[in-house]
Parts: sequence; C-alpha cells; structure tokens
Amino acid sequence: MAGPTYEELLKWEDDLPQHNLDLPFPEGQTGRFVKFSNQANFLGWNNCLNERLMNAHLAYMAKRAYVFSDYWWAPEHYRWPYPKGGARTPMSAMISGPIVGGAWESGDDAPRSVSDRWFNVVCPPSERRIIAATDVKPAVGGAPGDVVFAHWQQLLFDAPERCIEVVPGSMELDTFPQVFDLGLWGTPRVLALWDLFAPSPTSRLLGPSPIVESALARNSALFVPRGARAAVGPAARDPYARMLAVHLRRGDYEVHCHNLAAWGAQYYGWAQLPLLPDKLVLPDGDVREEAMLAHCLPTAAQLAQRVDEVRRDYVHAGAGAGEGRALDVLYVLTNEAGPWLDELKRVLRDAGAGWDTIVTTRDLRLDQEQTDVGMAVDMELARRAAVFIGNGWSSYTSAIIHQRLVDGREPISIRLT
Repeated sequence: MAGPTYEELLKWEDDLPQHNLDLPFPEGQTGRFVKFSNQANFLGWNNCLNERLMNAHLAYMAKRAYVFSDYWWAPEHYRWPYPKGGARTPMSAMISGPIVGGAWESGDDAPRSVSDRWFNVVCPPSERRIIAATDVKPAVGGAPGDVVFAHWQQLLFDAPERCIEVVPGSMELDTFPQVFDLGLWGTPRVLALWDLFAPSPTSRLLGPSPIVESALARNSALFVPRGARAAVGPAARDPYARMLAVHLRRGDYEVHCHNLAAWGAQYYGWAQLPLLPDKLVLPDGDVREEAMLAHCLPTAAQLAQRVDEVRRDYVHAGAGAGEGRALDVLYVLTNEAGPWLDELKRVLRDAGAGWDTIVTTRDLRLDQEQTDVGMAVDMELARRAAVFIGNGWSSYTSAIIHQRLVDGREPISIRLT
C-alpha cells in the first residue's frame, strides 16, 4: 500500500492568496523572498522542524517571505513502501501557522510564507542571488545563537536582491551546512535564541494541522478516565487536564543512547533551558554510562518510579497554590512496537500507582493521512497534557518543550526521564 498523495492539500497550498503576482509589495512580483535550500531533510521530523521554525523567524525578521517546502523522509522512518525518487509529506499536513503560509496577526505587514513551487514562479533561477552557507558561517563559527541570528538577519535584510536562495556550499568544509546546525542545537549556544524566538509570531502562532486535529477528535474517547472518580478536585471535563504524557524512545535509541553516553552528550535544544526543573548531573567513572542510560533508556521499573515521582511533584505544587490536581490518565508516546509495551503496562499497573487509564501510541486509530503524520499527532497530545515527561536528548522532546512553554505551562509540568 502506497503512502498518501495529499492531492487536495497540495492544491490548497497552491491556492494560497499570497500566490499571486499582482499583489503589492512586500508580496507579489516585487516582493522579497528567501529559500533555505540548505535545510536538513532525511532526518527525524523534529530535527527538521526545529531548524525550519528558526529559519522562518529569521526570514520574518529580515522582512522576507519564508519559502516552505515538503518534508523528505529517511527510508527507515517512512511507514509505507519507500517510492523510487523519495517520499515526502507537505509540512501543512503536520502543522499550521505562518510558517506554512498562514496569516500573520492583524496589523503585521510581514510578507506571508510561500511554497517552493510558487518560489519557482515568482523567483525564476535567473533572478536569484545564491548564497553558500559555507561562505557565511565561518564568520560566526562557535558564536552564541543570537550572534549567529543577527549576522544572518543583517545579511538578508541588507541584500538588495528580491530573491535569495541559501545553498549548502562545500560539504567538504561543513558536513552540517544549515544556518542553525547540530553544533548549535546540541550545545548551550542555542539558549541565546530563546528570548528572541519564543515570543515571536512564528512561535506563538504555530499550531497543529487540520489532519492532526481530526486525529485527536477521532481518539478522544481513549483518554476518558476509566478508574474511580478522582478524590481531589472536580473531575475535569477535559481529559488532557488529567493526563501525564511520557515520551519513551526505543528502537534506534537502544544503540543511540550508548553512543550519547560515549560522547558525553548534554541535553539537546530547549531541554537545556535553565528554567526547567531537571538538570543532567552524571557521576564520573565506570558508573557514568549506567546512570545516563537510566535517563535515556529507562527500564519499565525505572519509568514507573519516575512517572510516580513526577505526579507527586505536580500534585504537591498544586496543593501549595491552593488548587486540587489529579492525574490518572497516562499516555505513552513511543516508537516501540513489541511486547515490551505490554510489560510496561503490567509494571505500571502492578505498582499500584493508580494509573487506571494507560494508552500508548499503538492504541490510536488513525486513517492513512493521520498515520503518515502520527509523530505530529503524538506531539499535540503531549502539548495538551497536564504534565509531560520527555527524553532530554531528543529533538522530539525539545519541540514539545518549546510549544508547552509558549502555551504558558508551568515548568513543573515539563520534566525529563
């Protein structure tokens, strides 16, 4: 069975009102545009999403229309038979907002984002200025994120050309030729971008796609508490208000966590924010890898203990604020597909911790398009849950942390395994 074709969604993108040559500046045939052809693809969606969001904000601050493009899948991540020529999914199948052509806020005169198909119309190759990332990056190599951002913003703002395409340049000089690359996201250098990015309209107006919304509506009954009525506070009508969502990586992380331990890797992206309660503190010596694996690849027993600790902390914080809180719905976001999930459920129930309702990614009922964007469905569930526990080395967790903080969630509701 082949993956979805998204014919209707692609037509919707093509019909966006900003795809019109007759529009006045800063759009139309006199508008200013930037396409980042050095953006990552063929990685996990959230490695790509984190970068694309920052590129979109950079375009916004440089007074140019961001050019959005489809997400290209790595073969090992694609759920369907991998087609010749590659597999891709429109970004607008997973997210909504200005980054994929949505409107800015009232009174904001920024140009709207356009598709790469429209960029080929409004900015034919003969009219583009090509900028190689490897020509620009050495000037800010190793600098904090805000310095990197300001350098590129000035370059794109001052450039007189209407149409700019940023290309990788020499891969011999830089194997990560993105503007905001792994060397930034995987170190504390990225934190200097938070105060610039978090309050931006690119960040605040980011939302789920209609496909993701439909998946949540279809599966909402799964999250209705099935146990006894909570003893503390009124039973919430919104099941997400009683939910603890935990991101449990398996699969590739069974090898990746050992590699991270060998590298001495710190947390990734926004998991490094100092306002979050959980910090990475590991012992030295022979027990270091074992201690790291307890966080990166916890056993069922370790996870059961952790979710109980996090729930106690969250409920206690509510009691101190004079409010009753109850968590009795547990959602496990995971790429695990084997019997290990059944063992995890058994351990959680045998612990007697009151998790009467336990749902996993594998329990969701999704149609073809919803299945294709299942990672975005899981992300939105984690965004809406009362409490989220993530994996600090995961770009997936980093993206969820960003969205929850922008939504105004308490730091005590954002934890790490």
